[in-house]
Order: sequence, then structure tokens, then C-alpha cells
Amino acid sequence: MDDRSFDPVSLIRPRRAIRGISAVLLPFQSNGDVDWAGFTAHVQRTVTAGLAPAVNMDTGYAHLIDDATRIRVLELTRAVTDDFVAGAFVGDAPGAAFNADEYSRQMEMIQTHGGVPVIFQSFGLTTGGDATIVANYTTLAEGADAIIGFELNDMIAPFGKIYSLEVFRGLLGIKRLIGSKHSSFKREPEWQRLLLRDEVRPEFRVFTGNDLAIDMVMYGSDYLLGLSTFAPDVFAQRDAAWAAGDPAFYELNDWLQYLGFFAFRPPVPAYKHSAAMFLKRRGWLDCGDTHPDSPIRPESDHEILQQIVEQLK
Repeated sequence: MDDRSFDPVSLIRPRRAIRGISAVLLPFQSNGDVDWAGFTAHVQRTVTAGLAPAVNMDTGYAHLIDDATRIRVLELTRAVTDDFVAGAFVGDAPGAAFNADEYSRQMEMIQTHGGVPVIFQSFGLTTGGDATIVANYTTLAEGADAIIGFELNDMIAPFGKIYSLEVFRGLLGIKRLIGSKHSSFKREPEWQRLLLRDEVRPEFRVFTGNDLAIDMVMYGSDYLLGLSTFAPDVFAQRDAAWAAGDPAFYELNDWLQYLGFFAFRPPVPAYKHSAAMFLKRRGWLDCGDTHPDSPIRPESDHEILQQIVEQLK
């Protein structure tokens, strides 16, 4: 970030069409197997609502699934839509070198199925100074028609890193990098990115990943959210209300944000269990369980989630 002063109100973009991408939950059965029928139905539900699916993201347990599962997810998604993105995840450890070959393999897997890769961070990708980080993304972009970046708060993943504004400026210069998800969970760095984007490359998409401030769409962000998998239909209604100048936007946003604060409380990764419970209560999943290795929420959450379900009806 730099020290430029600005008035956030000046960034508000009334009646703007919002690009909504929803990170689709990968549901599980009580025996620990993937609920493929439930997943396919939720991808279709997301597309029907008018949002683009994002698969093999954190909601898809990108760090816990194998290639066979990733490929099956891509196949089922491609059967529903040709407008989707997918996470390119490379697992490594602190001190690891940048593994361009493994990123390329993951990206090729996604592109072969018609998706746009979202580049998950790794220790190797973000090691080094600002120029090195930009060079790493430049290398990845050379092997793709289009990619989306991803700044991830280390509260969600230990390899996450929020870049300096100068790194973001460098990323804006990579033409095949068409957008970037920002998940600092703070407004000011995202506002700063919007200011710089508007100055340097207006067509570049800043996708908010701030599930605690989903009204960032008012200021020019689009979104790639895990929260939207709880209610893609309601997010679509909210987005349409903003584009139409309909005051209904604000009440819809308030209830969705209430859900976001509740679901994304610490430990944050347990939001995926919140999502499974919520979708079951909506009648959209048969089971409210999560990946066996993912953290869970207490049973007492059910009552609050049911109240929100009723309100969103």
C-alpha cells in the first residue's frame, strides 16, 4: 500500500453489472465419500442463478483432494457450463523453490477441460522480492490463454500472502492475467487496488474474496466468494438489484453479510461445514457433513442457520 489519501465514497459505482463467481462447495456423504450428485446439482444451481462456478477452490478442499477427484470435478462442471474457473493448487513447504512445472501441469488439467486457472499461492510462488513474485506470475501466464491471481490471507492458509501494492502494479502489466482475487479480509488494501486498477488497466477484474465485506461490489470489485455457495440464488438477486438501482440490494446484502460473519468466524476454515449444514437445511444436500480432515462447527449452529434460511426465503 502507499500513503495516498482517498475518499472511498468516490469509488462507488451505482448500477454496475457485477461479475459473480461462486466457489462451489464439494459436498460429502456421511461415509466420507464425495456426494457427486449433490455437487453436480449445486453447479447447475449456481449456473441457473447466473453466477459462474469456481471449482477445486478452498470450498472444494483443493489442499486435501487428489488429481482423480480434481479431474472428476472438472468433467462434471464442464458438462454443465463452459464458463467456469478452477483452482490450480501446488502443495509445498516453507523454503520450497517455485515449482513452475507442477503449476503448469495443474493449469493444463484445467484448460483441457475448458476452465480458467485460478493460481493458488504456494510458499515457492511467493518467495523472494517483489520483482521475483511478478516474474513467477509472468512465467505462469506464458503457458495459458488466461489466468486469475489470488492473494490469500494467512489466516485461511499458512502459505497465503498479501502482496505489496507494487507487486499488484506489476501484475496489472501481465496481459494474460485477467483478474485477481483479493482475500486480505480488509477493505483498505482492496480499495487501493481498485484505485490503481482504474488508473492503469480498467478492464482488469478485482475479485473480492472478503466474505466479511461483500458490499465491496459497490466500489468496483467483482467477486469470487465462498459465501456465495450458501445462496447463489440470493446473491444473484442482490446483484440484479444493484444493477437496477433497486434499494432491495441493501437488505439482501445485510442478511448475506450476517451469514458471512457467522459462517466465517474463527476457525475460518470451518466455514465449509457451515456451508454444508446450511445447504442441507435448504434441502439442497442430503448430508451436512464435510471432508473428514476439515474442521467442523458445533451442533448449536443449526438453530441460527435455520433462522437465516427462513429469513432468506
